Amino acid sequence: MSFWSYLSFRHEQLLTDAFQHASAVFQCMLIATVLGIGIGLVSYRSGWGSNFAVTTTASFLTIPSLALIGLLIPLVGLGVPPTVITLTLYGLLPVVRNSIVGLRGVDPALVDAARGIGMSRAAQLLKVELPLAWPPILTGIRVATQMLMGIAAIAAYASGPGLGNEIFRGIASLGSANAINQVLAGTLGIIVLALLFDAAYVLLGRLTIPRGIRV
Repeated sequence: MSFWSYLSFRHEQLLTDAFQHASAVFQCMLIATVLGIGIGLVSYRSGWGSNFAVTTTASFLTIPSLALIGLLIPLVGLGVPPTVITLTLYGLLPVVRNSIVGLRGVDPALVDAARGIGMSRAAQLLKVELPLAWPPILTGIRVATQMLMGIAAIAAYASGPGLGNEIFRGIASLGSANAINQVLAGTLGIIVLALLFDAAYVLLGRLTIPRGIRV
């Protein structure tokens, strides 16, 4: 069977796997973004605190994804839980690091001006610092998302959702008629999803970053 014939024959299952893959990455990135920005807000004013936050989140990336999922299976079981934990942990570093860089890059004069007109600390963060730090934060989110697209395929090892199931089935049946088609379909699907997500982030940046800041 040719690759195009395989896609036609399996398109419903491939679309289901692609949706599950995209959904898993999207939801885990939401969690990682909230946690990452929160960690950045708590630690960016302290040199020791920011170094500790970056070092801790960076340490997660030193653990091979397959090993991390394997260690989580006895604790949380198969399926969605190890997938969510693994993807969230791997997505933290770019968001945390860029949050700290972005917040530290805000001109202190602007913060002083906001304080001078009577803004509370919360208002300074929400109306001045976070909007100005948003471009590097968004860049961190984009980098993390692209990284998680590939890592999410490993979740199939723990019966997780996504296109990794197609790849693992193909690898497990190498030598059979459609083994290469399965691996190729899963791989190309992940690439297409990564490109679509990145295009969505570009659009989000145009909608949320003022033109003057972009320039």
